[in-house]
Amino acid sequence: MPSLSDKLKSLGVSLGAEELSSEKRRQKYPIEEVLEGRVQQTPYGEAFIVQADYPEGYLQGRSSLSPTQKLNTISSWANDPRLSELPPNNFVFLDTETSGLAGGTGTYAFLIGVGRFNSTGFELIQYFMRDPLEESAQLAALMGYLGEQDGLVTFNGKSFDVPLLNSRFTFNGEPTPLKSSAHLDLLPLARRLWRDRLPSRSLGYLEEHILEVKRTGEDVPGWLVPQLYFDYLRSGDARPLKSVFYHNAMDILSLAALLNHMAAILEEPVIREELHGIDLIATGKLYEDLGELDQAERSYEAGLAHDLPDDIRSQGMYRWSIMEKRRENYTRACELWIMAAEEEYIFAFEELAKYYEHREKDYTEAINWTEKAILLIRAEGFSRIERYQWLPAFKHRLNRLQRKLDSSNTGNG
Repeated sequence: MPSLSDKLKSLGVSLGAEELSSEKRRQKYPIEEVLEGRVQQTPYGEAFIVQADYPEGYLQGRSSLSPTQKLNTISSWANDPRLSELPPNNFVFLDTETSGLAGGTGTYAFLIGVGRFNSTGFELIQYFMRDPLEESAQLAALMGYLGEQDGLVTFNGKSFDVPLLNSRFTFNGEPTPLKSSAHLDLLPLARRLWRDRLPSRSLGYLEEHILEVKRTGEDVPGWLVPQLYFDYLRSGDARPLKSVFYHNAMDILSLAALLNHMAAILEEPVIREELHGIDLIATGKLYEDLGELDQAERSYEAGLAHDLPDDIRSQGMYRWSIMEKRRENYTRACELWIMAAEEEYIFAFEELAKYYEHREKDYTEAINWTEKAILLIRAEGFSRIERYQWLPAFKHRLNRLQRKLDSSNTGNG
């Protein structure tokens, strides 16, 4: 795959900002004339930096950037206790804009956005590579910033941003400052929370449908970003890059707001009236997987109080009832199975038949539930695939139960 340098040469682009006279740079609209920034001196030369500050209480959509809950549940989910122990100002929120999505030595992170909390609110800093020869200076400036953090928050960063930056540090002969951080990637958690309700779990989609953020017309789609950077390198016109800086800044702000929103719904889901019923079932599953069974029970109960799609309702009732069965809370489990049977969820008939056969040794009642299941399976509206899946098992169960009942009656006689 051709490197960035090869691509630039094929376009007739000369590497090295020093080859452009100050007059020529002005004619080509350099980034310094497009955005208000500053130059930071590093051992490797200049790094161009843009900074924006957001006051405490700033809202990204309907969510505050500032954390309102600890990350206890998220820490358990991520299996990293450091996440719940670190203060908010020890986290850095990171997102990159790159020259391509393929990775490898030919991919540059030409814009690296980072943000963190401070005493007055939230600071957002963007490190821009005006020229490929400035990469060492850009990374040196970033290293100075990252040296003060212990936690990292990204969106798909474990698969893309962090491996790319690690490779760029290595390529430039520098140790990466990212490997020892407590790294929280919000994408897998977003999939756990919203995969049953939302068709997409991209940051942009969550920003619009969870945080209710409306980006301005200044934004640019992510797929266009690499081309805009190549156009800039070829033409020297940085004006279109203003949209890229805006895009990156919004991603950073939404990262912070999304983390705050996730932490809030996972610490206190059942008291948040705005939560969708499907989301409550999702939090119940997550709590159950973490062994937080009392929290799971509350989430399942709150979720099932909502109007739900049939498959989600069945799933929620099944998960909750089986959880109570494992806890040997058979009173609650049977209540759930009877409720589910009234709604004609076939799993409930099987569980009730098993319960009366194995726990109560009441073969007559077990047969009753088995025969009801067979009638339901044979009724109209039951799909052929489900019929093939369930009917043989229930027939086999009925035959076995009948033998047990006959044997029991013979023994009693």
